[in-house]
Amino acid sequence: MSETHDAPDTQSGNERFVSRRDFLRMMIGLGVTVAGAAALSRVPALSELLAQEMALETAAGTGDHGATHGNGSSPHRWGMVINLRKCIGCEYCVYACQAVNDVSDDMRWNVHLVDKTETGNIFHMTRPCLHCQDAPCVSVCPVGATYVRDDGIVIMDYDKCIGCRYCQVACPYGARSFNWHQRTEASGYQKDWGSAEIERRPRGVAEKCTFCVHRIDRGLSQGLIPGVDRAATPACVNICPVQARIFGDLNDPLSPVSRAIAEHPVFRLREDLGTEPKVYYIPPEGMAL
Repeated sequence: MSETHDAPDTQSGNERFVSRRDFLRMMIGLGVTVAGAAALSRVPALSELLAQEMALETAAGTGDHGATHGNGSSPHRWGMVINLRKCIGCEYCVYACQAVNDVSDDMRWNVHLVDKTETGNIFHMTRPCLHCQDAPCVSVCPVGATYVRDDGIVIMDYDKCIGCRYCQVACPYGARSFNWHQRTEASGYQKDWGSAEIERRPRGVAEKCTFCVHRIDRGLSQGLIPGVDRAATPACVNICPVQARIFGDLNDPLSPVSRAIAEHPVFRLREDLGTEPKVYYIPPEGMAL
């Protein structure tokens, strides 16, 4: 694919090189469309142009960087239970997520909210990506950058993301953030809460919780059990001082997460939407289901 050379950066003295794909991605991030008043019917929107660019790259063997998109099947279906009766609002899960996933300090993959029941009892709600089986973010992505793996994890191919933010708008849970800036500094949480375990995302893409999929995949290859063995379990689950988060295989009735669902009343956020989230909540005291 040919590249377009941008003008030299006069402030830094360094020359920048911007590919056609990067240029289109940046324009979409700014909300710009290619359509003059006199040529509106003839010129496609930027998202269409970049979709065409991605299709050309894929046809040439350069567009897909090894991601799997539902080929084959998995015996696993990963899920989480968050016990709102136990959660104390310490935000350790937030801090560990920020550190391990090298998330920018101005965004959150794991969100903490304070709420109260109808009876006035205050409780702490934490919300990662809910990894919906019928995920709206997947349906709206114009280039297939977001997809549901065979094991139920909603994952992103950041190389394909064009920054249109359709997924961010479509998510009914507010579980996505947009990366506006190219960072050079480390996360402010890594000194105390863990080292970065995954590659930093580029500027101009949407980001979200992955259930620490890198730990899951590596652990399975080593014969470990996610939700049981710490090295194969999401960082937010490991760090919780009161064991308010439980993880495991929803397909295994003996897994920690399946046992928790069987032994407690649980609910999922906005079940009326039919998204089928894989994160379940044990309600706090005073909340009627």
